[in-house]
Amino acid sequence: METAMNGYLSYLDSVRGCSKRTLEAYSNDLTRYANYCANHGISPEKASPYEVQKFIADLTAENMAGTSVNRCLSSIRGFYRWQVRLNKRADNPCTALRNVKTPVKLPSVLWEKEMASFAALPETAGILWPERDKALILTMYSAGLRISELVSLSTENISPTLDEARITGKGGKERYVFFSDEAKAAIAEYLPARASRLAMAGKTAKKGSLFISRKGQPISVPGVRWIISRYAQQSGLGKNIHPHALRHSFATHLVNSGCDVRIVQEMLGHSSLSTTQRYTHVNLENLKKVYAKAHPHGTKKKGAKNAI
Repeated sequence: METAMNGYLSYLDSVRGCSKRTLEAYSNDLTRYANYCANHGISPEKASPYEVQKFIADLTAENMAGTSVNRCLSSIRGFYRWQVRLNKRADNPCTALRNVKTPVKLPSVLWEKEMASFAALPETAGILWPERDKALILTMYSAGLRISELVSLSTENISPTLDEARITGKGGKERYVFFSDEAKAAIAEYLPARASRLAMAGKTAKKGSLFISRKGQPISVPGVRWIISRYAQQSGLGKNIHPHALRHSFATHLVNSGCDVRIVQEMLGHSSLSTTQRYTHVNLENLKKVYAKAHPHGTKKKGAKNAI
């Protein structure tokens, strides 16, 4: 199993171009499955649908989150699909197995006025590097970038006019993203400060990345999370603001403005339309709140008698 698992992970890395985090997750899932098989005297190469289902049922019984259970099943399903393709197994025991039901969680979103207020914080908060932080927030929001796409964004991939960039997303897929006028202005203001930092860093500087630390090094994923969390604390908005919330806000604002969901799908780099369609649910939730506040029968006032 270990040899087969390593071969599958190598395939995901070299052929499918999966990210490091995805590979780690698949490795953990398959290791858990291999240990289960070893403890129950099951040969993974000959496991039946019932045995895989029993493994999934045990994960649920351990109170593992439904999303984690489904990811584990996806890892196993993909592993057996690869085995079938290499003629190492005649069938995929996961074909008929369905994912467990999970509650639909709406993404955390900043509405337009809240987003404008949050993007303006670096100018007034005075806590980190204002030019960089404003450009970082507006770049991430106006282009709907994943945090991994933001940290890998290089100056070479941005157009001379600062209005678009070429991004490499999940699975090595490339797409073009566009920056708002506010983002363009913020980037233009940040670049001289960035050049100054790189000059101070000297030979230790790595000049490719657009967003850098104070020491002239490419900014990291934890670094971006820390920056956003610092401003979230200062915002006073009372919302769960994290880097991905900016991407959620970008998509939600486009959908609410009437943008076609398929176009939003292309802009986000989603491989599945169903992933993008959840932003229409966010819109519906907002409409419900507006209805409840505005309609005379939307809510019941305290002490009011039923109209009927």
